[in-house]
Amino acid sequence: MEDLVGRLSALDPDAGAAIKVIAYFDRLVEGRAGLEPVVRGAAVLTGCAARLVDADRGVAIRVDATGAVHPSAEPPDPAWLSAPLHPGGPPALWLERPGPIGPVVAMVLKRALSAARGALARTRGPAPADDVAAVLDAAVAEPARLRAARRLGLGLAARAVALDGGRAKVLAADQPIAATRAGVGPVVPVADLPSSWAAARTALRFAAAGTEQDPGPSVVHADQLGGLAVLADAVGPGAEPVPDVQDLERARSTAPWALATLVAVATTSSLRTAAAALVVHHSTLQDRLAHVEELLGWSVRDPSGRLRLQLAIALRRLHNHH
Repeated sequence: MEDLVGRLSALDPDAGAAIKVIAYFDRLVEGRAGLEPVVRGAAVLTGCAARLVDADRGVAIRVDATGAVHPSAEPPDPAWLSAPLHPGGPPALWLERPGPIGPVVAMVLKRALSAARGALARTRGPAPADDVAAVLDAAVAEPARLRAARRLGLGLAARAVALDGGRAKVLAADQPIAATRAGVGPVVPVADLPSSWAAARTALRFAAAGTEQDPGPSVVHADQLGGLAVLADAVGPGAEPVPDVQDLERARSTAPWALATLVAVATTSSLRTAAAALVVHHSTLQDRLAHVEELLGWSVRDPSGRLRLQLAIALRRLHNHH
């Protein structure tokens, strides 16, 4: 290895230095080094002070270019070279020097961050954001899920909430739910949160966006779905919409108000209540329904037609929200 580094250094000093950096941090990782040696390596190899800051886990370590540890008295300068622990996160590892960044320094940041992530996970546990993922993942061992739940401040029971874009929340049983569009899982013992998360993701598929193109309730509770939840397994990506769903789409494209009218009729106790929800006169609603029933080809005012409409609306949402 030393012979290889020597030859590389003769041909390309940066390449030889990069190999030395890799070997240095590999030794730290193999020896299960703590955070301070990792930050010291970053400082010594770059010839400038380095600091590691992770506010979520109470970490603030600063080491100067000689390897001595000093307190981080002043906040980092935004002009300094830095990198986050995770993509999209705040800067965590800082080198107290401005750019530009060369290949060797870039390699130091990369390898030091990798070593720091391992040391943080080993010595401080997962970051709070990772705790949410941990308590919802059935593949994580139950003791680890329970530790993550304690770090999140959860009591004996909690629920999972599924949000747009695959995002997740975990709420204590008595916490209010505030979201623009959400699927809410049932309250369960914290050890069973993976099952609440699965139910929440199913409920999210039934939640509407609350727009003219997708009207209806935007927050849906899994424990209120009943037998409708079974439909979710039958409607996946690429599934062909049944004729009733196609009828809804045809009505929507013909009359912009049709879908909101049908959702109001399907989700309220009477036509007068539906008219009030739509802020239209009762007679106006009657006229609209007569027109939309012609477009659909079936009545939505008798019990069987209303049930048919409710199922069609639910299926449409499942097709739109995979």
